[in-house]
Amino acid sequence: MMFRSTLLVCVFMAIVLTGCEQKVQGPPPAIPVSVITLEQRDVPVYSEWVGQTRGGEEVEIRSRVEGYIDRVVYQQGTYVRRGQVLYVIDPLQYAANVNVASGQLAEAEANLARAEQDVARYTPLVEQNAISRQEYETAVQMAKASRAAVQAMRGGVQKAQVELGYCTVTAPIDGLAGKTTVEVGDLVSRSTSVPMTTVSKLDPIRVNFSMSEVEWLRIVKKRRQQDAATKNQPIPLQLILADKSIHPYLGEASVIDNAIDPQTGTIMIVALFPNPEGIVRPGQFARVRASLEQARGAIVVPQRAISELQGTQYVAVVDPKSNAISMRPVVISHRVGATYVIEAGLKAGETIVYEGLQKVRDGATVAPKRVSVSIDSLLTRP
Repeated sequence: MMFRSTLLVCVFMAIVLTGCEQKVQGPPPAIPVSVITLEQRDVPVYSEWVGQTRGGEEVEIRSRVEGYIDRVVYQQGTYVRRGQVLYVIDPLQYAANVNVASGQLAEAEANLARAEQDVARYTPLVEQNAISRQEYETAVQMAKASRAAVQAMRGGVQKAQVELGYCTVTAPIDGLAGKTTVEVGDLVSRSTSVPMTTVSKLDPIRVNFSMSEVEWLRIVKKRRQQDAATKNQPIPLQLILADKSIHPYLGEASVIDNAIDPQTGTIMIVALFPNPEGIVRPGQFARVRASLEQARGAIVVPQRAISELQGTQYVAVVDPKSNAISMRPVVISHRVGATYVIEAGLKAGETIVYEGLQKVRDGATVAPKRVSVSIDSLLTRP
């Protein structure tokens, strides 16, 4: 009996001591986070369009004569100069054609010489009535026919020489020669559907992109509202490559189509970008970006400072007195670089969590550490 009483007393004391320990525990420690203070600033409003790069000039190399490829002279994927030999087509047949045409010309020239001699001999005889007028006129007409034959034969020689020259296929422009689609021994002709290769001029590089009808009208109206000096200047364009890097050279629109495509509701625009290093190649997909207006006095928040829950964006606002977190919903106007422009929900001077957002919740107490963030660098990111 005594043992049971002692055991009950021990259990009771343990419970009491446990309760005391729980009561003396303090509030959880403040969560360390990095914070920034919101500021108002003027930021550009960008519009972007997806485009595809093409050579500034692109020429499909095709054969002008029919024949078998004798040699592929150029090295595929290298720069070639205008006039540089790319292919040689077997010239034997066309060289023979030149010889045949030259022989026919020589025969025609001999006939002409004989006809002219006849005219020269018949002229004094017809004046002396030694021959008939009909014989003389026949000789004159034969001389004219011989001259015409010589002229035709000369054209035949020229044509044969031109065709012989076409057996040597040269580059029409300076540029980058692509891979060859024909090899030695292949038969080529004018009717071959696939070009032998393509030569592309890389500087400048051409980018084709389409703009919606609504965007086109918006741009036109904004340009009309600008002063005469500004609206006549071309809009500078940025080229964002597939790795999200920005092409170091600005471009401008060079061709704007004359009509809206009724099937897609877009207008085609061609932009030219300097490309002296040849980094951008034809066939790449890229984004073309332009700043069409400025958002005045905007609240800009880095993307990493915004969380999303069930389709609503939130920002962790820090109370300046208690350091308590308030998860505040915000309305985003648009994205600029690696930032969002806030339309509603925040105001200048408020402090928000920049790093450590995943550790906080509504009502939590934080230990804020102010950090310096270059908003300008975030705005220029692609």
